[in-house]
Amino acid sequence: MDNLGIVFLSELVGTALLVLLGCGVVANVALAKNKGVGGGFLMVTIGWGLAVFSGVIVAYNSGAHLNPAVTLGLVASGATEFGSGVPVNAVSVLAYIGAQMLGALLGAVFVWLAYKQHFDQEPNPANKLGVFSTGPAIRSYGWNLVTEVIGTFVLVFVVIAFGGGRQGESGGLAALGALPVALLVIVIGTSLGGPTGYAINPARDLGPRIAHFLLPIKGKGSSDWAYSWVPVVGPIIGGLLAGWASAVLLPILA
Repeated sequence: MDNLGIVFLSELVGTALLVLLGCGVVANVALAKNKGVGGGFLMVTIGWGLAVFSGVIVAYNSGAHLNPAVTLGLVASGATEFGSGVPVNAVSVLAYIGAQMLGALLGAVFVWLAYKQHFDQEPNPANKLGVFSTGPAIRSYGWNLVTEVIGTFVLVFVVIAFGGGRQGESGGLAALGALPVALLVIVIGTSLGGPTGYAINPARDLGPRIAHFLLPIKGKGSSDWAYSWVPVVGPIIGGLLAGWASAVLLPILA
């Protein structure tokens, strides 16, 4: 239980930092009167990659999942143990995912505090929501789902492959290393991020979306709950498929 408590705190702080810096770069690019306004998608993609780098460094003791899709992908791969010697069971899975969700929500609150004046002066509600959560360039729920499945599959499969498929021994993004996983997130964003903004992480999208719904953001508009299931369900499917595929393919490819 002591280990599980450390895991919970590690995942909470790491995910909060990931969201603070990741959503923060979007705020800098999208909100009125920021010095980074108009920085573009490449700036956002690089910022998100380095946000993941920071989160992995902080959450190394838990294996730095920072993402329910990674946690569930490791379970699907046949892992028997997560990082820090925590066994894979229902309690540990709930601890990981609960910490990730709470951390993502808290990180989003801190973004709002850091950019409060800019939220107040931003006239476009869509830009305000875009700081917190992803949205499609072309709204087509089925195809948006496919995009999220593919992007998350790449993330989880590469993470597990780097660990030789033995994620029960190492687990999570920490197995890949902070800098390589940052580069992986950047290349997923530049290659596959255009259609949906590449959530590839249910906590990263749902936690901040809940924060957007709850916070007293001036002129915020809708939280777009109609789309909210896509960046949750898609990454979960992609993570599970990657876990199963790694269990089948990696022993053959080794």
